[in-house]
Amino acid sequence: MQMHQIRYFLALCEERNFTRAAKRCGVSQPSLTNAIIALEQELGGALFQRKPLIALTVLGHAVHPYLDRIAENADHARQAAEAMADVRRSPPIPLPPSGLSMRAGIRAQQRESQARGD
Repeated sequence: MQMHQIRYFLALCEERNFTRAAKRCGVSQPSLTNAIIALEQELGGALFQRKPLIALTVLGHAVHPYLDRIAENADHARQAAEAMADVRRSPPIPLPPSGLSMRAGIRAQQRESQARGD
């Protein structure tokens, strides 16, 4: 499942028209249709009833809240990343030594201490 498929699904839920949903998403109608078909194949069934009018199927209704939440979380992640722009431009913070390095250092100190008779 890809993010663009989720966004196309949500646009189609709102627009109830493939052409308008494609225009809203800035893609061609065949591109949107192919993405929806691929999503339906991945999820194992039709998400939309296409005739006489575009409507969500039972599966479409079932997955809608989850896909909506995924899109919301992606938006929140993007906003958090944008808010951190200043932090990203600052010098990197050095990472602490890994547990393995730390343990090796402690063992070396213990050996040195034992060798000195401490």
